[in-house]
Amino acid sequence: MICLHQGYDIEAFEAGRGLWHARIRRADMSPLVINGYAFPSLEVGFAWDDPDAAIADAKHHIDRFGHRWNRPAQDSSERQCRAA
Repeated sequence: MICLHQGYDIEAFEAGRGLWHARIRRADMSPLVINGYAFPSLEVGFAWDDPDAAIADAKHHIDRFGHRWNRPAQDSSERQCRAA
């Protein structure tokens, strides 16, 4: 099960029989940056008993922490390539 929430893709996956977790990644596929470290995705939450609960927990994480997941700083050569 995959859903979109505030520009993030949330994917519920079964980590074990009846144990559901959620994976969060940016919809634009850029990494999530936490304290300067880039992550392609985050796996969050507890072992929920259904995928809907895992997705609800992931939405809560996005609402609470999404503003902290900055994009990595671009170097000047990357900016020049985009401007040209």
